[in-house]
Amino acid sequence: MPRADKIWTAGLIVIGDEILSGRTQDANTAYLAKWLNVEGIVLAGVEIVPDEMGRIAAAVNRARDAYDYVFTTGGIGPTHDDITVDAVADALGRPVVVHPEARDMLQRYYGDALNEARLRMARVPEGAELMPNPVSGAPGIKVDGTMFLMAGVPKITQGMLAGLSGQLEGGRPVVDRTIGAWTGETAVADALLRVEREKPGVQIGSYPFWRDGRVGCNFVIRARDEAVLADAAQRLSRALREAGAEPINGGI
Repeated sequence: MPRADKIWTAGLIVIGDEILSGRTQDANTAYLAKWLNVEGIVLAGVEIVPDEMGRIAAAVNRARDAYDYVFTTGGIGPTHDDITVDAVADALGRPVVVHPEARDMLQRYYGDALNEARLRMARVPEGAELMPNPVSGAPGIKVDGTMFLMAGVPKITQGMLAGLSGQLEGGRPVVDRTIGAWTGETAVADALLRVEREKPGVQIGSYPFWRDGRVGCNFVIRARDEAVLADAAQRLSRALREAGAEPINGGI
């Protein structure tokens, strides 16, 4: 059973020179954050590192020390610069081995086209388990039930996470509600702070915009209890009215 009194956390390590160079935009962070919220886990940190053994291993060890769960994206493919498995094994002080089930998966998927490069995707840190991949033949990798090595391709990452749904221990899922108003965030900053102080455990994010010549702002309230969320929404609506900004449920 989930322990509602504990805030479970996860860290994400995004691996790849292509991300840092800007050639590829990271689409996995937002998806993972939302997926974790449903699992009752907070994405508490993200680090982007290049395809360098030492940098990846150091990031893995920092994340292991800081969070309950560690996720990585990128670097588990068939090319020479896919070195995530090697770096994680180095961080854990374990050898890299060929997982027999992963090899069988790849054999079924590629048939006669299976070659040495593709067999690299059967390599795992010793003792690791596999994460199903419904999109392509190569599985993800689960280490000690707390570390998850996933592909960098968003569609594949999402498929791997789908197979992991409901399997991690977490707390209460994060719930949220959006209230909008035609106001600048600085005009109601005191009201936001007052509601957060009145409701411990509630977070309010403000997201300003400019539309049709008017300044507006959407306020997203986050909590781990529906009743707490509803009360905070009422308090925020009242505070906005007192500040001269009529609230709009659902945002603008």
